[in-house]
Amino acid sequence: MPTYVYQCRKCGEQFERVQRITDAPLSKCESNGCRGSVFRVIQPVGIQFKGSGFHINDYGRGSRRNGGNGSTKGKDDVKSDAKCESKCDGKCPASASA
Repeated sequence: MPTYVYQCRKCGEQFERVQRITDAPLSKCESNGCRGSVFRVIQPVGIQFKGSGFHINDYGRGSRRNGGNGSTKGKDDVKSDAKCESKCDGKCPASASA
């Protein structure tokens, strides 16, 4: 059964109740005779994506596939930079942006 968090509009007291999903939500505060109206507080839910097929697992960080340094530059890019520098003596736009 889920645990719901309620907050009183009158005294500000927060309290938890374990209720079935089919149970009606509480309407009155149970704190020391306050009897003010209460509302459910929305709580964050922890979600863990397991397995492949999720963006965060497959493409989220990129550091796992590239040697752990977080760089997105592949081996082919390094070779092409070396070729460019030898052809134009380091004065090409590709070497200036690196």
